[in-house]
Amino acid sequence: MDDSRHQAPDRYEPDTALTRLIRIPVRIVVLVLVLPVRMVWDLLAAGRHAVDRTLLRPLGRGLAWLLDTLVLTPLVWLYANLLTPLGHGTAWLLGKVGQGVAWLLATLVVAPAGGLWRYVFVPAVRYGVVVPLVWLYGAVLAPLGRGTAWVLDRVWQGTAWVLGGVWKGIAATGRALGTAVTWLVMTLLVAPACWLYRRVLAPVGREIADAAEVAWRIAGYLSRAVGRGIAWLFRHLIGIPVAWAYRTVCAPLGHFVRDALWAPARRAAAEARRAARSALTTARETVRQARRDAWRALVGGTGGTRSGEPLGVPARTLGSTTTVPSAAQASETSLLGEKLVKQG
Repeated sequence: MDDSRHQAPDRYEPDTALTRLIRIPVRIVVLVLVLPVRMVWDLLAAGRHAVDRTLLRPLGRGLAWLLDTLVLTPLVWLYANLLTPLGHGTAWLLGKVGQGVAWLLATLVVAPAGGLWRYVFVPAVRYGVVVPLVWLYGAVLAPLGRGTAWVLDRVWQGTAWVLGGVWKGIAATGRALGTAVTWLVMTLLVAPACWLYRRVLAPVGREIADAAEVAWRIAGYLSRAVGRGIAWLFRHLIGIPVAWAYRTVCAPLGHFVRDALWAPARRAAAEARRAARSALTTARETVRQARRDAWRALVGGTGGTRSGEPLGVPARTLGSTTTVPSAAQASETSLLGEKLVKQG
């Protein structure tokens, strides 16, 4: 039984005449270019793994052993057997020296200074300074302060009484003066100003406002009339000739340019863009297929293909007599891929 009937169609297989024409040459060229690069890459990878296994890892283990034996172990022994006892002895000695110095300071400095403070300075300050100051405050300063406060209170009360009387007189005088000034201002200024406003300014202002309103309305009528005249002239001298020229000359000329020049040029550009995109797609798919064929040729069958590499398996071969109606038609030029699939 032919296994090609059960193989899925290649989803990367193009079916254009240009693809069939350039497939084999492009695959050969790509194979010639990719094969040396892949061989060099594999050689470098194998050399890197060999150097890592045979040189770098043993060298690292040897350096770690030397560091542990020659540096870390002596340092640990030195710390445990020499530095730790030395530190304990130094701490004990410094503690004893500190205790002696503290006893000497307490005996020779702190105790005499405390006795001198308690028995000399405190009595001298208490009986020589504090007691006289308390007596001076109670016998002299307090009565003097109370007398001074009484005198200042009496002076302040008299001054307040005098100032209050003066302020009341000034306030009464100010009220009388304000009343007189108010009467004069109302009689000489406000009343004439009100009369002038009612009799002269208000009528004149109303007349000026009415005249401005009428003038504004008349100017509007004139402005609209002038605008209509200018619009009529513009329409008959410019608008109608321009519209006639557009309808009879520009529109037919634009339609001719659009239909005879622009539309064919746009269609030609679209066709060229589609042809270029199709050619690029065909070349990309052909390069991908050539890469897969080169990989099959290097590995030797379809069993060793990597994950992600699609299988180029046709749905119907030249030697098969069974046709799958729902399968896509296989390429008749993929001889190398079919041979490799059958050999695998």
